[in-house]
Amino acid sequence: MSSYLDAADAAVEHALASGARYADARVMYRRTESMSARNGDVEALDQGESVGVGVRALVGSSWGFFATPHLDLPAARAAGRQAVEIARASAHVPGPAAMIPAEPEVGSWSSECLVDPLSVPLSDKGDLLTAATAEMRKQGADIATGLYQIWDTRKWFVSSEGHRIEQHIRECGGGISATAVGDRETQVRSYPSRRGQYGTRGWELVTEIGLAAQAARVADEAQALLRAPQCLAGETALILGGEQLALQIHESVGHAIELDRILGWEAAYAGTSWLDLAELGKLRYGSGLMNIVIDATYPGALGSFGYDDEGTKAGKHDAVRDGIWTGVLAGRESAAVAGLDYAGSVRSMDWSGLPIVRMTNVGLEPGPHTLDEIIAATDDGVFMDMNRSWSIDDKRLNFQFGCEIGYEVKNGELGRMLKNPTYTGIGPTFWQSMDMLSSEIVAWGTPNCGKGQPGQIGHTGHPAAPARFQNVRVGVRG
Repeated sequence: MSSYLDAADAAVEHALASGARYADARVMYRRTESMSARNGDVEALDQGESVGVGVRALVGSSWGFFATPHLDLPAARAAGRQAVEIARASAHVPGPAAMIPAEPEVGSWSSECLVDPLSVPLSDKGDLLTAATAEMRKQGADIATGLYQIWDTRKWFVSSEGHRIEQHIRECGGGISATAVGDRETQVRSYPSRRGQYGTRGWELVTEIGLAAQAARVADEAQALLRAPQCLAGETALILGGEQLALQIHESVGHAIELDRILGWEAAYAGTSWLDLAELGKLRYGSGLMNIVIDATYPGALGSFGYDDEGTKAGKHDAVRDGIWTGVLAGRESAAVAGLDYAGSVRSMDWSGLPIVRMTNVGLEPGPHTLDEIIAATDDGVFMDMNRSWSIDDKRLNFQFGCEIGYEVKNGELGRMLKNPTYTGIGPTFWQSMDMLSSEIVAWGTPNCGKGQPGQIGHTGHPAAPARFQNVRVGVRG
């Protein structure tokens, strides 16, 4: 693997020789594997391998980026020169081009992995998915699907400031889903979530999920939803399960606190943010129970790493403390523009993507309650869980979510199952209504976060637990 570091060194050296005042190079080698099953049979198997180098160069006040899959030394040197040429061409639209200071990091990091997911026999993985989907079909599901995904990524990062970093990050996860077809409608139940559960861990994560053990229940609930009454419309107390609250955090907090959105750098494609930097440290985002932490060091969560793609060491800091907005997701350049002294949230999808501000692990700290206590304390309300649909405006302010399943809550107990449950709200109003929060935190993984132009897919983690919100509009149609 020393040849990969040599390629990164060559790219940086030749970018500097070509006139860059700063340069960095990131070599990434990634192996991927995914399998899907449908109705008891393996449907698809995809395996991939990709390697290349991406080079950033800063000339004056302008950035250039160039990427190539060729890692021989002449190609790496050419990539460094090309990044400088692009930076010079970009001078017609100069940027801020200041970065907060960084101590050169020299080191390595590997995620914990008890069972290498790529070493598990394909036959064992296929047996797991086919058994789970066959059981769902046996229990009456019209369509039964299952999948797993694996990413094995090695990175080598070199900068002109003296960074020399190697990382090995292994991620995997999976899930199952049952669809029941009725008269003019379909209902879906999934486990552990609509997208599955993912983490920066080995195959032990998939084993712990126990997909086959949950298959019968998932199929039964999908069919029961066809017979269930519609979620009634109105304002009521809303209890959200942890999986749905994870997506709520992702959409209405995580994206809103991305500093490039706040600065308007993402406006052309992904939208901006309702937040104003002048209110950082003062704005009430939510109730006193709302403590949101940005933490790339969270063990096993999908947004964990040792160093981001600018070489900043992973860290932890508050985004919301006691309901007050206190922090953002930032890179070295956006932090300098905003007058902040921390970064650490810049990543790219692969070697060919320009590193941009991305969520790491953005999630809630535990509350003082349990889900059972929250239900017992609710005289009249609705419990919803497992995301089915989402919609939020480009400022990450007004939202509407649909869930797979709901239940009436009456006199402190779960009542009738409800189908097609939905809720809507405005971000700060919604979070300020949170009056109970569970301590039962799970770090949910989101492997499909889209952002950037050209678009990139990112992996994020969201520690979340069940919570109650007052006076929420539910049962919205259309």
